[in-house]
Amino acid sequence: MKISILATLFATASAFAPSSKVATPSSTTALKAEEGELLKVKEKVPCFGATPLGGEPVFIGENYWDKLTLEYGSEATGTYLRAAELKHGRSAMLAVTGFAFHKLGLTLNNISPHEYLSIRDNIKFADLAAMSPIEAVKHIPAEGMAQIFAAIAAVEIYELTHRNGKIAYDETVAPGLQPGGLTGDLGWNPLNIKVTDRRRLSELQNGRAAMFAISAWVAAEAIPGSVPIPLPW
Repeated sequence: MKISILATLFATASAFAPSSKVATPSSTTALKAEEGELLKVKEKVPCFGATPLGGEPVFIGENYWDKLTLEYGSEATGTYLRAAELKHGRSAMLAVTGFAFHKLGLTLNNISPHEYLSIRDNIKFADLAAMSPIEAVKHIPAEGMAQIFAAIAAVEIYELTHRNGKIAYDETVAPGLQPGGLTGDLGWNPLNIKVTDRRRLSELQNGRAAMFAISAWVAAEAIPGSVPIPLPW
């Protein structure tokens, strides 16, 4: 994949042409005040991005990130956006793992002692293994989908109602509904691994790669010939 970085090389000539209007003292004062406001240094919200080999982390879309966190929103907006990306990345990594297991034949008919996913609906694990991953998902009974939804809801409710691993009884507004309350950090660390910025960055990058991967795999499965995208050269 080739990544093209487009830069604006030319500006209009009028931008450099001398102004025909004579500046008045009042207009000069207003202009200086406006420039002072624009040049005021605002606290930047840290963010993560790509890490070049042997270099420091670089966020390619930093200008747009600054607009979201400084101009259109606040630091809490940045926290929420990072948490949203983190959750989508985690979901994508789980999806990639499940998709790969299905394709590699590491399915529940070869692992589980049970033969049926649903005896009432006469759905066997072997039947799902013979299907494509997308078709297999379509054949999961409604009760199975409800269990998946309930598990996801439990995690979301936990984050909404807990702070530092404890339920927030003394707060009138749930921690997850407060500005910057959703961070994606559930406080679950049974191995007591030291969570560093480098580890957080790795998780974000793996999540981004997984989002691209699962999108491509699903597209290739659902629309034959759609991946890879044909290029003119």
